[in-house]
Amino acid sequence: MVRTQPVPVAFILKGYPRLSETFIAQEIAALEARGLDILIVSLRHPTDRKRHALHDHIRAPLLYLPEYLYQEPLRVLRAWWRVRRLPGYRKTRRLWLRDLVRDLTPNRVRRFGQAVVLAAELPEQYHWLHAHFIHTPGSVARYTAHLLDLPWSASAHARDIWITPEWEKREKLADSHWMVTCTGHNLTHLSALGGSGKVTLAYHGLDFDRFPEPPRRLDRRDGQDPAQPVRLLSVGRAVEKKGYDILLDALAQLSGDLHWTLTHIGGGPLLPDLRARAERLGIADRITWAGSQAQEAVIAAYREADAFALACRRDRDGDMDGLPNVLMEAQSQGLPCATSAISAIPEFLIDGQSGLLVEPENAEAMAVALNRLIVDPGLRERLGQAGAARVRAHFGMAAGIEVLARHFGLAG
Repeated sequence: MVRTQPVPVAFILKGYPRLSETFIAQEIAALEARGLDILIVSLRHPTDRKRHALHDHIRAPLLYLPEYLYQEPLRVLRAWWRVRRLPGYRKTRRLWLRDLVRDLTPNRVRRFGQAVVLAAELPEQYHWLHAHFIHTPGSVARYTAHLLDLPWSASAHARDIWITPEWEKREKLADSHWMVTCTGHNLTHLSALGGSGKVTLAYHGLDFDRFPEPPRRLDRRDGQDPAQPVRLLSVGRAVEKKGYDILLDALAQLSGDLHWTLTHIGGGPLLPDLRARAERLGIADRITWAGSQAQEAVIAAYREADAFALACRRDRDGDMDGLPNVLMEAQSQGLPCATSAISAIPEFLIDGQSGLLVEPENAEAMAVALNRLIVDPGLRERLGQAGAARVRAHFGMAAGIEVLARHFGLAG
């Protein structure tokens, strides 16, 4: 269902601002520029010490809900005392209890409590709720929508799709007014669960006003000169689905005669384990762990590197990436990529034409791909140029924003 008139919208996010969710910030900024009145509702307070310059351009007011209900008991109690008199309260409570029976977790209790607070505190001019991610933000949006008798919609991305049980996805698809998702792979999956005709494909894409034209890479490093090592780069959180253990194993399999370095940008809980693994593999002296960085520093790193690597995989919880934005960002700067043929990545990167694809969980294959990029500067140049042309031709932000603009009644 596409709206014909724009109404102010509350965007419900898991956390804001977040360095790892530039795609959400660029979307909010673009929709604001089109005239949409947005309230940002965040389920968590920020944990990143840095922020992107893009966040400073967003004018939307912010409402932080209690991250944990016990931290603000009076706020929660006051909200419940007010909301319990709403006509939709009993129906919503029954809906939540039915969910709780199937998902008996503190998280499910917290989402209902957050919805109660949002229903009590939502400024009256906001008549539409939109959740970024269909798991926890989607639950808060759904319960709040039922409490206030408001329509709601959602953007489905990656982890939220793959860790959410099918019963919940089916019910949210049926209950929401519409959804958008950021890959064809996701679209096929959600359509099969009852979302056919309700879910629309909208690639995130890049805002090329924030990404310069790719630099000319004049150095012809080939891994033979110890004074001129080939500079590899990877950007991503140190979590299981990013496959950094596989990448380290692949690097350890490269010939000892090859000269290379790896810079990793990103935080994440597995960083200590990965550093220890690199030590055991004997490659720690070649790796720089740069930690989380603002986007300006990340772009500079793309422009200084020779090749990009990311060994995506499905983790033990079933989570996996959709189409990592970092691949699009790297290719926008003419950086050749070696990555996994998983999820929606093959929708973007064409093996042998605009990058190199390998099977997930295959360190040997990743080592072969990295070796090809290290020893052959001509291949790097060809793949990098083709990748930059492809991302600029087919993966700009404008098309996806236009889809959302139509849904929110901003077309024209």
